[in-house]
Amino acid sequence: MQQAGEPFPAWFDALESRHLSRLTFSEVRRGLQALSALYVDRGNRLEDGAALEGAGKRAAFALFYAPLHFLLVREVVRALGAAEPGPRRLMDLGCGTGSAGAAWATMAGARCEVSGVDRSDWAVQEARWNYRALGVRGRSTRGDVTTTPLPGRGSGILAAYTVNELDDAARAVLLQRLLDAGRRGARVLVVEPIARRPFPWWDSWLQAFREVGGRDDSWRFPVDLPERLRLFDRAARLDHRELTGRSLWLEPRIQGERA
Repeated sequence: MQQAGEPFPAWFDALESRHLSRLTFSEVRRGLQALSALYVDRGNRLEDGAALEGAGKRAAFALFYAPLHFLLVREVVRALGAAEPGPRRLMDLGCGTGSAGAAWATMAGARCEVSGVDRSDWAVQEARWNYRALGVRGRSTRGDVTTTPLPGRGSGILAAYTVNELDDAARAVLLQRLLDAGRRGARVLVVEPIARRPFPWWDSWLQAFREVGGRDDSWRFPVDLPERLRLFDRAARLDHRELTGRSLWLEPRIQGERA
């Protein structure tokens, strides 16, 4: 998946320098092992901020999961043609460390500006650093994905690894807001993992997207991870020779409404 001139290698090197200057590899590895119990074994339901408690888990999230999210979302965007042309404005809901939104933005080109929103102060600060490190025009703020104003025509809206973290009421609100944004001309992309246990809400979202002309996909992309990521991968008892995920995608039906 690596191409000449792409930003990922230099960005990952910078991530290593940033987080391994504060903690040892062993400390981050222990954080990752604790984090993976929440992030994988519990079906990606990271409740009450437990995933970001402690420096080790925060570093593991930033140094392991964020790069994986970047790589997967970049390939999903490429496969969907979601950057042809790219949105001028990209809203990243539940942005975390900003890597997923930055992946779309780097595919979309220099004119794309990202607005990230997350409930975690730490994540918001980390997203700002990642935008700068990746050369992305972006800002991130603390907020609620169910009330943040959503853009319409000419924009993209991303909810990556976000929807499953919401409770049922918030999830229902967000679905209607995303569909409404799609009717107003926004392109909407939802990305989630292929989980060991099914998400009970997925089928209803899939049907709602299909009813308004959207599509759903499951993805598998081969990947050659940097050595440090491979070491963390083994530490978490994972095997990322492939990146996998699933998505919901909605774009304006009329070609002239695209950005």
